[in-house]
Amino acid sequence: MEKSKPNFLTPSRRDFVKNSALVTAGMLLPGMELSAMANVFNDKKLKIAVVGCGGRGTGAANQALKADENVELVAMADAFKDRLDDSLTNLQKAYEGTGKVNVKDKHKYVGFDGYKKAIDQADVVILATPPGFRPYHFEYAVNAGKHIFMEKPMATDVPGIRKVLEMAKIAKEKKLNVVVGLQRHYQNNYLAIAEKIKEGSVGKITSGQVYWNSAGVWVRPRQAGQTEMEYQMRNWYYFNWLCGDHILEQHIHNIDVANWFLGEYPISAQGMGGRQIRNGIDHGEIFDHHFVEFTYPSGAVISSQCRHQPGTWSKVGENFQGTKGHIDMKDAGTASIVDLEGNTLFEHRGKNDPNPYQVEHDRLFASIRNNEVISDAENGAKSTMTAILGRMATYSGKVVSWDEAMKSNKLLVPRDLNWDSTPPTLPDENGHYPIPTPGVTDAIS
Repeated sequence: MEKSKPNFLTPSRRDFVKNSALVTAGMLLPGMELSAMANVFNDKKLKIAVVGCGGRGTGAANQALKADENVELVAMADAFKDRLDDSLTNLQKAYEGTGKVNVKDKHKYVGFDGYKKAIDQADVVILATPPGFRPYHFEYAVNAGKHIFMEKPMATDVPGIRKVLEMAKIAKEKKLNVVVGLQRHYQNNYLAIAEKIKEGSVGKITSGQVYWNSAGVWVRPRQAGQTEMEYQMRNWYYFNWLCGDHILEQHIHNIDVANWFLGEYPISAQGMGGRQIRNGIDHGEIFDHHFVEFTYPSGAVISSQCRHQPGTWSKVGENFQGTKGHIDMKDAGTASIVDLEGNTLFEHRGKNDPNPYQVEHDRLFASIRNNEVISDAENGAKSTMTAILGRMATYSGKVVSWDEAMKSNKLLVPRDLNWDSTPPTLPDENGHYPIPTPGVTDAIS
């Protein structure tokens, strides 16, 4: 899972971002009435709530607090008190003396339903729990009329995707800003290549390869005295109702780039996968490798690889082949286009590019101040669905179409959970969880 990069208070940079936002607003909205433009200079203190206080939630809160001078963190919610307390302590240290972190004890909410109370306290909410909960947290925040930053992915099952798409429409109608943590959309090398594609520099993209091949992520072993629910919530990455498998939780970034650069979403997927290395009882029920071929309406076929296997070839990035040239994307901030004869047509080196994790928050708060609207939720939901489609293909071993997948009523995340609830997947007498079997598993119904 990608980590946020610490980048603490830098007032001169914030002033630059704020002033740039004002200039940009004037360029984008030249015909605005004076009364509407007044919101550009709105000095209202924006109150922030964080739902999900792990590493990503803490990082997102830090970035939100840096994105605007006049903001205040007022509420936090997490399933676990220790995670909430650790997050708050770290943020208090980082912003000591600024007045930006002001979370009273009565506004620290622990448990499954604390998100509602936290959201109620805020103008802007950060949704960063495990993704299984995202559709319902998003629904509540939209209905409450809040501006939203939410991490990817947007759901772990298709009913959750349908819920997010429904609420995305309502968010647009309410003119709510929704930024999704697919930060490559806010990253200069990706934006530069997207513009070159639009200009026709690579011609029609006919194929591509997208990768998230790495050694894997953290494991949290079972502790004495834990209930099954607490264990799964602590070790959430390895349970599909909470995480959705790493093809969804991590590889969505690269799959989303394919959708973005092609300008469409796939019509079908087929693939294979399994677990060979990370197959212990603490690895729950997810695969440690997936390979998928996504077929798009234009005829393009994108090959997708992701794996969690130490000691193997690692790559996080994307390559695409077009009728005029080839694209090579590297997550370090570089990108290039080479023509069919091997000549470099374009190169971007991002050594001094801004941190896209920060930029997405800068853009969110500037949009709120400037009375604009960012609507990332629909694309976020459809790229999430693309990754779920890939998971359905690898788990079942069958060709799965987008249309049949979207009709799935397979519900991974039960409603109204509490600490006494039984998780939707349980171990056998030896502590092993059921593993999907290609050719046997029905991943749709």
